[in-house]
Amino acid sequence: MMLRDLREAVAAANRALVEHGLVTLTWGNVSGIDRGKGLIAIKPSGVPYDGLTAADIVLVDLNGQIAEGGLRPSSDTSTHVALYRAFAEVGGITHTHSTHATALSQARVEIPCLGTSHADHFMGTVPCTRQLTAEEVDAGYEASTGEVIVGRFLQADPPIDPTRVPAVLVAGHAPFAWGEDAAGSVRNAVALEACARMAILSGLLAGAGPPPPLEPHVLKKHHD
Repeated sequence: MMLRDLREAVAAANRALVEHGLVTLTWGNVSGIDRGKGLIAIKPSGVPYDGLTAADIVLVDLNGQIAEGGLRPSSDTSTHVALYRAFAEVGGITHTHSTHATALSQARVEIPCLGTSHADHFMGTVPCTRQLTAEEVDAGYEASTGEVIVGRFLQADPPIDPTRVPAVLVAGHAPFAWGEDAAGSVRNAVALEACARMAILSGLLAGAGPPPPLEPHVLKKHHD
């Protein structure tokens, strides 16, 4: 993909966050990567989504250094960089503060697979990270957030495949989702928010106990 096309795609994906009702103010960002060139295209910090153009999109390298662009890249850039470095299959990342997924992030509650809508996008539970330590925040909040996400996937027993569970809840913060490209990451963010809302409603309907998880054979059928 030409870098111009990547910037166009990332700008369109950021504008799509508004269309899907996933963001408030400027609380969210989308990025995409050109693996061949080792460059990430990401939304600039604090810029409104309406009117966002390809020319506004900032290019950074895999060390988070600005390669091209006159604006300051998103404050979440270091988190995006950490995920791209760890998950080689990821081509796009979306971060939002969508209401229901963020509520579960703040409650430190993972999203179990309760039904087939969830299973279509996520192969099992969408995990929640641990909270960052004071030392990790002082060392670099955004970079440490990325490291904690990566650790939650790779250090699980068994490890969680980020291509089969392309989303995470960051404890006390908000969700991240990813995909094969920027548009794919937005689709997974849309699915994540819908699954979070359905999980909350299912819990309310279940009464005293948690709702039962989807049977494993049905989960596998739908996901595969």
